[in-house]
Parts: sequence; C-alpha cells; structure tokens
Amino acid sequence: MVYFVGAGPGDPELITVKGQNLLKNADVVIYAGSLVNPELLENCSRCAEIYNSATMTLEEVLAIIKKSEKSGKTTVRLHTGDPSLYGAIREQMDELDKLGIPYESVPGVSSFCGAAASLNLEYTLPDVSQTVIITRLEGRTLVPEKERLASLAAHNTTLVLFLSAGMMGKVQEELLSAGLSPHTPVAIVYKATWKDEKRVICTVGTLAESAQVHEISKTALIIVGNVVSHSDYSRSKLYDPSFTTEFRKSLDNSKIRSPE
Repeated sequence: MVYFVGAGPGDPELITVKGQNLLKNADVVIYAGSLVNPELLENCSRCAEIYNSATMTLEEVLAIIKKSEKSGKTTVRLHTGDPSLYGAIREQMDELDKLGIPYESVPGVSSFCGAAASLNLEYTLPDVSQTVIITRLEGRTLVPEKERLASLAAHNTTLVLFLSAGMMGKVQEELLSAGLSPHTPVAIVYKATWKDEKRVICTVGTLAESAQVHEISKTALIIVGNVVSHSDYSRSKLYDPSFTTEFRKSLDNSKIRSPE
C-alpha cells in the first residue's frame, strides 16, 4: 500500500494525526527533499528505509515503490503542504494504476494556509475579496494560455502565487500590466511556519525591491490583494444580530447591545 501524505507547511506539529501515524508505521518513506521539515522524519521507525526524492526521477521513485510493494511493505510518499497542490502526484498515481498498486491520499495543511495563519490573515473579507486564485508565474514549465498571471490578476481578486519567488521582477511586471495599482498590498512569506520564517509586507510597486532587500528568492509565497491590509471590510452577516439564520432570529435594533 502507498500513502501520499501531506507533510504540512513546515511546522512539524502541523502534519495531521493520520499522517503522523502513517509515518510512524511506514516501512519505506520517500520524502520531497528540502521542502519537507527533516524533524518530521524523527517520527519514522528506526527500521524504516528513507529516501530523498529531490535527487530522483519519477522512474526511480516508482522503482522503490515497486520493490517495497513486492516485499509486502507499506510506503509513505511524503509531500510538502498538501499533495494536491503542485505535488506532481497524478503522474505517480497513473503509473501505480498501471502496476496495480493500491494507494490513498492523506491531505495536509497547505503553505497558503500556513502563510495566512502567520499573517493573521483572512483571505475572504466581505466587500474586499470573496475569491482566492492559487497560481504561479510561467517559467520553464508553461501554464495554459488563459491562466497567464496578467490575465488572472485582471480579476482583481486575492492572488496566492506558488513557485514564483525566483522571478519577483517578472511577477511585478505582470501584475502592473494587468492594471493593478502599484500601491496594492503584497505579502511575501518565506518558509511559512518554519523556525526561520520571514514575513515581508510591501506593495506591487515595491515587490521586486523588497524581495531583494530581504534576500528572498525561493521557498516563498506571494499574496497579492487588499486582504493583506485587512482594512475597509464589512462586518460578516454570520454573526450580525440583525441577520436571521437557520439557528437564530434577528434581534430588534433596540435590543442589540455593544460588548462592554
């Protein structure tokens, strides 16, 4: 059996209980190199075979899985964050399907959630943004034509950019070409939830300069949008006393008291 497990964003306590238990009981662990906090590997059995996939090809990863399966062993494929985001898991699963090897996915806390927690940020503020676009800048790996950053940024929603920290100048250029104001707030979060995390608040107009000053060129998320400044938002209807829900009726304005 193969388990694709989300390691979480970095803090070793942010792996799920299920993921941690699978690590403890795995016979073979193939982890995603420096993107996975090595402290997580301390959960592994002393007898477990541990491999770093950063130096391996897909074929080499599959060879280890095939050998493990043939020996009746359990394999954990440990991916950073949540495996469903930029984890390249579908190609692995397709090959396992061909080989008749069973597998299961175990979700993890994505780094975009970890970054929001570090910033005490809410991505979906009423009257500011109700949509989050998770994407990346086109680099050596292309993106579909309609998903170019400038096209997506034109929607003026909250943007979370993965795999783009090494191209800050190009990111800034694309955002400005989409019509975003140079004053639009931006957060750069390097290694979200790790001990050496860095958080930088800047603007679209100062993005490239800020990244250079703080020496950030990899392993960082870029969050773009007015939610970063968390100002000028409206109160949620969910807890508004004048709003009726399935579980409570609205109150008369005269009966609404402010907290003392």
